[in-house]
Amino acid sequence: MNRNLTEINWPNGQSSLSKIGEDWLKEAFKVGIEIPTGCLNGSCGACEIEVNGKTVRACISSIPNSTSHKLKVEFSYDPYW
Repeated sequence: MNRNLTEINWPNGQSSLSKIGEDWLKEAFKVGIEIPTGCLNGSCGACEIEVNGKTVRACISSIPNSTSHKLKVEFSYDPYW
């Protein structure tokens, strides 16, 4: 596999290959997932997703490098939001 690409397993069961450093919101849209957004500057938390078990704010984060070149994305759940 190209070292600049990462396989992403999305919550809707689809997988995609994405370049490291690409925007989460755009990459999710390509596979039919709309990540909710609010402020678009990372302060509200509406865009939180879990990437390999770590909470990430998608509006201000990019696809990270992974030693396995595989990422599993889940929707974050906040019972207070």
